[in-house]
Amino acid sequence: AGKPIQCKAMVARAPKQPLTEETITVDPPKAGEVRVKVIANALCHTDVYTLDGQDPEGLFPCILGHEAGCIVESVGEGVTSVAVGDHVIPCYTPQCCETSCIFCQSPKTNLCPKIRSTQGNGVMPDGTKRFHDKDGNDIYHFMGCSTMSEYTVLAEISCAKIVPDAPLDKVCLFGCGVATGLGAVWNTCKVEVNSTVAVFGLGAVGLAVIQGAKVAGASKIIAVDVNPAKFEGAKKLGATDCVNPKDVEGPVQKHIAGTMTPWGVDYSFDCTGNVEVMRAALECSHRGWGTSCVIGVAASGHEISTRPFQLVTGRTWKGTAFGGFKSRTDVPVLVDRFMKGDLPIDHFITHTFDGVDKTNDAI
Repeated sequence: AGKPIQCKAMVARAPKQPLTEETITVDPPKAGEVRVKVIANALCHTDVYTLDGQDPEGLFPCILGHEAGCIVESVGEGVTSVAVGDHVIPCYTPQCCETSCIFCQSPKTNLCPKIRSTQGNGVMPDGTKRFHDKDGNDIYHFMGCSTMSEYTVLAEISCAKIVPDAPLDKVCLFGCGVATGLGAVWNTCKVEVNSTVAVFGLGAVGLAVIQGAKVAGASKIIAVDVNPAKFEGAKKLGATDCVNPKDVEGPVQKHIAGTMTPWGVDYSFDCTGNVEVMRAALECSHRGWGTSCVIGVAASGHEISTRPFQLVTGRTWKGTAFGGFKSRTDVPVLVDRFMKGDLPIDHFITHTFDGVDKTNDAI
């Protein structure tokens, strides 16, 4: 504690290039910061999206990774909410909990802006970096997490403290995608019993939406993807119908709202980041009261469109970030539910790799 640590990390040197395994120096935490040992990491599509150069905020060189399970190694001055040895999940959506933060004090949102500007600029809240390569050059932080390293430094307000007996190689999934999908259903849309639901895109987020909709008591869950190999997993989690847009005549939204249902679904979710799919999701939602939620992150510069008449006739278009969960308050509750056995997540894990150097294999 209090000294720099040398450790292995996978550094993204440039877009579209494999990560390079390097020995880096991780500085001790400053005031309001926490240094953690990264035990487990899950790969999120956002990491790959940034590595592909599609993220307008992407900065290089950087250390990617933002779905992790960690153990606190040391804390900076003034840190009170976590202590050395605590188990934490880093959260890219922080929660400062200050009485002066209108976002943290509002039940309507989880979008605490306390460190938004510095996090977007790839630096810690004081404007400096904690990572340096072997030549002493700085390396940018990513999403306030940078977990593809054996050690990383986080803002205290980004650390969700969880029970120590939770398996970090599983609950790390609550750091982004799985929590996002569940929260889109439970928090953002508040899907009711007997609702009908359509889910576009059957990656981890889409499957989490299906799981969340099933828990919420949805009576019909339509899974939509151009890859039919994903349908079996969707059905296991609760999908009642599966549709490949390539197999239907005309736009898939007309097939869902017209053939599969009389007027559309009560709730639809885009989990693709494709703006055309976002439009299809809105337009298959129910006349008079349908709600469509955008979860997928579109590439920079893309815009959504539909005819205003779609909204005039009673549809609502909304979006969600981290499923509306307030990170430090809500992530520990998700972990507790997993530990009790009423929120299984093992089915999201398809491959396991050992060691930070295997990150390229995972990608």
